[in-house]
Amino acid sequence: MKILIPLPTYGFDPTETSVSWKIIHDAGHDVFFATENGAIASPDEIMVTGEGLDPWGFIPAIKKIKLFGMMLRAHAGARAACEEMQHNAQFRNPVCYSDLLVDDYDGVVLPGGHDKSIRPYLESAVLQKFMVDFFEKKNPNDLHKPVGAVCHGVVLLARSISTQTGKSVLYGKKTTALTWSQEKAAWNLTRYFLRFWDPLYYRTYPELANDPSGYRSVEQEVKRALASNDDFLSVPTDSANHGLKTRNLARDSLNDSKPAWVVRDGNYISARWPGDVHTFAKAYVELLSEQ
Repeated sequence: MKILIPLPTYGFDPTETSVSWKIIHDAGHDVFFATENGAIASPDEIMVTGEGLDPWGFIPAIKKIKLFGMMLRAHAGARAACEEMQHNAQFRNPVCYSDLLVDDYDGVVLPGGHDKSIRPYLESAVLQKFMVDFFEKKNPNDLHKPVGAVCHGVVLLARSISTQTGKSVLYGKKTTALTWSQEKAAWNLTRYFLRFWDPLYYRTYPELANDPSGYRSVEQEVKRALASNDDFLSVPTDSANHGLKTRNLARDSLNDSKPAWVVRDGNYISARWPGDVHTFAKAYVELLSEQ
């Protein structure tokens, strides 16, 4: 099958993108890429190298000395997958958002990122319209083609408003995404202790003067697009391995899904953060096998 991964020109999360790519690609599917203007995309280098995630990261002479950066950057397997992906022919020849046609692809995966540079990806009216068309073209079972979204990728869907209904393509669906507790924990860690000279690095959209706390977080924006707040699914308190799934310390792997939280609703699959992405991508491949 032909699977599309749209990306921002700079700042995509290396784990969410490259692990998804590798698992889908290794399962035998053709994976294609798109960027706003057809330029080759680049990952968030801070998440690749870890440079700039230590309290001294703003000092040129010593910023390459990494301590917390080694722990917070993408894990080794994700970094290796990212390097492999960046040498892939399809990755190096992306199409423009404006050239995307629904009939050209059998599925779409939307990764995230958190640096301000991903805003054009999240705000692209062209990409939002494409996703509306992708959702609205149904198969004989009244299902859209398979769509997967992780973290801020869910925001893109929340903003994809159908002209037929006036509502988001996620309206009436169950989903998860980066939770406010996860986003706030990463933000607090960096703004107070690590990357204090750039306190909004982990907030793609910080609150405005009169906004309540968390109003512009991923979770709250996505909830505003749903039919009900109850359609945003967090890890249930009675879930097996609840602690692993919610402490934000453990990440899943190819052979260990216990830390992951992935939600499926029909032909739509969502996940919260890089720690879910192996399980997310495997679930997406399984979904493709059912089509």
